[in-house]
Amino acid sequence: MRIFCFVFLFSIFAFGQTQYPKDYFRSPLDIPIQLSGNFGELRSNHIHSGFDCKTQQKEGLKIYAVADGYVSRIKISEVGYGKAIYISHPNGYTTVYGHLQSGYGEIEKAIKKEQYKAKSYEIDVPLNPNDLVVKKGDIIAISGNTGGSDGPHLHFEIRDTQSEKIINPLYFGFDTVISDTKRPAINSLWVYPLDENSIVNESKRPISVNLSLQEDGSYIAEKISATGKIGFGMTTFDYDDVSWNSNGIFRVQTFLNGKTDFGYQFDTFAFDETRFVNLLIDYKRYKNLGQRVQKLFMETPYPLSIIKPGSNNGIISVSSNITQSYRIEVADFSENIAKIYIPIQYSALPAKVAEVPNTSKYFVKAKKENIFFLENVTVNFPANTFYDDFYMNFEVNKGNLKLHEDSVPAFTNFSITFDDSIAPQKDREKMFIGLVYEKKISYYNTKRYKNSFTIYTKYLGEYKLIKDGKPPKIKSYKHIGGKWISNINELKFTISDELSGIKSYDGYLNGKWILLEYEPKTKKLIHRFSDGIVDEGKNDLKVVITDNVGNSTIFETQFFRSQKP
Repeated sequence: MRIFCFVFLFSIFAFGQTQYPKDYFRSPLDIPIQLSGNFGELRSNHIHSGFDCKTQQKEGLKIYAVADGYVSRIKISEVGYGKAIYISHPNGYTTVYGHLQSGYGEIEKAIKKEQYKAKSYEIDVPLNPNDLVVKKGDIIAISGNTGGSDGPHLHFEIRDTQSEKIINPLYFGFDTVISDTKRPAINSLWVYPLDENSIVNESKRPISVNLSLQEDGSYIAEKISATGKIGFGMTTFDYDDVSWNSNGIFRVQTFLNGKTDFGYQFDTFAFDETRFVNLLIDYKRYKNLGQRVQKLFMETPYPLSIIKPGSNNGIISVSSNITQSYRIEVADFSENIAKIYIPIQYSALPAKVAEVPNTSKYFVKAKKENIFFLENVTVNFPANTFYDDFYMNFEVNKGNLKLHEDSVPAFTNFSITFDDSIAPQKDREKMFIGLVYEKKISYYNTKRYKNSFTIYTKYLGEYKLIKDGKPPKIKSYKHIGGKWISNINELKFTISDELSGIKSYDGYLNGKWILLEYEPKTKKLIHRFSDGIVDEGKNDLKVVITDNVGNSTIFETQFFRSQKP
């Protein structure tokens, strides 16, 4: 539902009204905090919701409870936060610890108990207040690299327990242990013509603006000569004194003719808002060039609560006989501020650079349902799938669907249906719709009804109907068949699947189910003998790997092991 309450947005922008406890939480690590990612950093399809704390480029560091409380949730996943522990505290906040290698002590025992109970590596278990009580400074876990992490680190975040909104940890006193005396850096400035009558510096396309660095650290932009409605965007980063890498900024505020205009501040937000990062940035430019230009305007208002829209949603109207001044201030939490001064004047000069012409005959009206079909493919966009109307490239060639390109963000699922009345019944059971990108195929859960195959997705791009008749592959790290392996502590395998991907993995020792921990990014599958399932002497091992369309591979062997010291 697209209701945009400006009163609400203005009210939440009364910054600093909430009083957060400054000395309640300790550090989750016993080494100085250095960040590889901060709260509010703009990432792919989401806004980062906490701190990514460096762990000296290794796993195995002790993780501590930052305050008294109890473990209220354990979530183990192949993706996302990987192994994660949630602790609820009596002051009304919950802390989250992600990408863990393992829990510690009684917490690790509880994790293993729940996994064996569910017969699944992936679990999501709520706990009661008396189940796992912790004290401030207790060791709760060991740092790792599980889930969707790109390297060893600890993801740490603070949430309001009741509302589940995420809050910037800097409000809780962590600013005192992360020194920051450096102002944010502004790398580029962009100006956008926003309607068919707008021209900026003789261009009807977005253009970059030259910046001149001044002695006081501020920037003066080249003069903007324009007519019609325009808006600005920029690329900007922040640096602290201890982390040696770029992070996201804390606050942006713009001023038009001295009056506050469009702005936003990364203090708190809800998880269901975070995908609106794709409207906060120039999404098309990001997808084409990898550059995140943060837009300082909204053409169509969207409900991202960190935004203070100003009187005209950041859109500036340039008309004759009016000279305007525009200022951008970018701040970090420590109030180091970078400023850009931009003079704007009216110009009646015609455009030398024309708009990119629209060549498609398919037009998507964002507020209405849109159904398109061609040959054997039907695409259904429900109303409000997108926020703006656009011309869409839509082509079906030799069974391949080219559905525009991933340069327009979708905010609800839409459906794609392929009809295939030619393939034999046995082949249809092994078919799925996949997203094709740079010759790689991403599996989508495909619903089949007679001759029809349907998926639900939020991404434009190239799709095709694919048959997967190949079973997954599994290989043991060491040849263990018929051998005594008393000197190793785990069974380790690599598993893979070329097309639809791994769906399930089950292991059995002497007929008993065993826990196999799976890390997709390394393709590792591990069972640890410390689980206590292995028998003294002879053991029969069976591992069953199944892909997403039901192809299976069975690995069987026999080994010997002694548990005696």
